[in-house]
Amino acid sequence: MSAPSPYRPPSTRTAVLFALLAAVAAALGTLVLVRADAGLTSRQVTVDGVPMTEVRAGPPTPGLRRPGVVIAHGFAGSGRLMRPIADTVARQGAVALLFDFAGHGANPARLTGAAGGTSHAALAADLDAAVGYLRARPDVDADGIVLVGHSMGAGAVTRYAAEHPEIVRTVAISLPDAGELPPGRPAELLLIVGGAEFPGFRRAADDAVGRGAGVGRRSAVVVPGVEHISVLFAPRTHEEIAAWLPDGDGTTRPRPTARLGGAALLLLAFGVGVVPLASLLLPRAPGRRPTEPPAPPETRSSIGGLSLLGLAVLAAGFGAVVAAVLPTTRIPLAVGGYVTGFLLVTSVLLIASHRWLPGLRGATDVAVDHRAPARTVVATLGLTGYAVLAVALPIHLGLTSAVPVGARWWLLPLVVAACLLFLLSVELVTGGRTGRHLLVVAVTVAVLTAAAVVGVAPGFVLLVVPLFAVLLGWQTAWAAVLRRYAGPRWLPALAGAVLVGWPIATTLPLS
Repeated sequence: MSAPSPYRPPSTRTAVLFALLAAVAAALGTLVLVRADAGLTSRQVTVDGVPMTEVRAGPPTPGLRRPGVVIAHGFAGSGRLMRPIADTVARQGAVALLFDFAGHGANPARLTGAAGGTSHAALAADLDAAVGYLRARPDVDADGIVLVGHSMGAGAVTRYAAEHPEIVRTVAISLPDAGELPPGRPAELLLIVGGAEFPGFRRAADDAVGRGAGVGRRSAVVVPGVEHISVLFAPRTHEEIAAWLPDGDGTTRPRPTARLGGAALLLLAFGVGVVPLASLLLPRAPGRRPTEPPAPPETRSSIGGLSLLGLAVLAAGFGAVVAAVLPTTRIPLAVGGYVTGFLLVTSVLLIASHRWLPGLRGATDVAVDHRAPARTVVATLGLTGYAVLAVALPIHLGLTSAVPVGARWWLLPLVVAACLLFLLSVELVTGGRTGRHLLVVAVTVAVLTAAAVVGVAPGFVLLVVPLFAVLLGWQTAWAAVLRRYAGPRWLPALAGAVLVGWPIATTLPLS
């Protein structure tokens, strides 16, 4: 095996260019997010412990009553995730009300039954509080209340409307099941489903339409090319909702991706900004990597790609099975408890493999500088804090709630610790090589997906796996950048643990 190649860290000119690019992306992202609020006013309230947000176009007008629209999010969502729909209906002249179900977003209460079948009573209580509050607003037509819900929220609003005939119209996006709906109720029901969603959602929409045959008005709309989450941001979805409102004509062009676009620009800014930040905080590596004397050839990492692939499959597969029998449900984070257990078990197996398999022991591609411990502390604090901002700020401003509340404050370090152990184990078995790192995390995602398909992992894992894969891919890119400097070997794993663990701990429901 040849000696490590000379190390060439990014030049000062490159770091400056990346800093300028980050500044431009951040400015554009901020501008897009500010413009998304143009012409709208919002007000935060809490009623019976339920956080709510009113959204309307302009201030209340004395003597003018508008239709009211209560918007309910899905499992692992939040009111912030549904904000683009609130913007659309508000620009149609209605008053929109977003809220967080128990266990979600800014609501610190736990959702009873979130680990299995969610409690319909708990959802109905929160929805009833939102409807009652909106109906009491002085500029809202109490007889013109419309309900909009997505996934879990779609089930909640259709059940509620079936029991409350005073609800004039209902929109169910990605309704999971229509089996509990009585025939013909609710009478005015629009069903929207993504063309790329699982077949069960399309069957539920067709079933709901069939149950209302000959009574009232029901229709189902399939939005092509979108799945369970992207259906919320599809222009067709917003156009159908706008046209379904009382007196709605859909003439105001919706902008469903404005906030998402702003968040994407902020993510880009933070992503490229890590290069100049690392250049500022971390010392340049001495001429070659690793800095310690080369290990004898027989101790250098020599395991082949196929062997590493097999090891990753075995470790992740065993982790998926063991996590299913561990008491992970004691962790009050629906789905997150299983994922935490899965990462911990997989980590232990990978670390044991590094300890006992000679082919995995030896040199890494990470440069280390042991001469400046104070600088290491500053760099660690700076990059970790930066990672928090990089993941929490764009998600919270443009996608969904990402601020810890209630039990999330102690769940957050627990989940981040599990992610840290997993990423440290990946660093060990891959020797800090980016290609191998990417292979192991890709296998981890694939095994987790397969575990959900065969029923070993919770089924909802299938809906969060895409986000999990994106976070791990983003962490891999950050690690590749940080390895180019003479920082501690655990620093890429620590920053990555924040990037991956923060969204898991702040978005999955408290149970």
